[in-house]
Amino acid sequence: MISGIGNIGALQLKPVTEGAEGAAGLFQGIMSPQATENVGTSFAEALSHAASKTVNTLQNAEQVSIKALSGDADTRQVVDAVMSAQQALQTAVAIRDKVVSAYLEVSRMGI
Repeated sequence: MISGIGNIGALQLKPVTEGAEGAAGLFQGIMSPQATENVGTSFAEALSHAASKTVNTLQNAEQVSIKALSGDADTRQVVDAVMSAQQALQTAVAIRDKVVSAYLEVSRMGI
């Protein structure tokens, strides 16, 4: 027989956005107050940091998905990780598109 619904307050629900970094999380280390004071941060370092954060987010989503297959993670954790990875990947693709379009625009300039 199906048991009744217990007290919903006993469930310790996490906020929906907890653990999801997305686009803001990619540049978190770069946009911090310490980083804005550091003049030595270059564009290449910023892109490198964003790329490594994206790779880490994608790897985390893959690991959580594998844990779910073995029964060690619940559906909510998988959805959070996959949505975070999707947002990070979309941000990386958008940055790539902007860099390519800027390169093409510069290459079309007359000398």
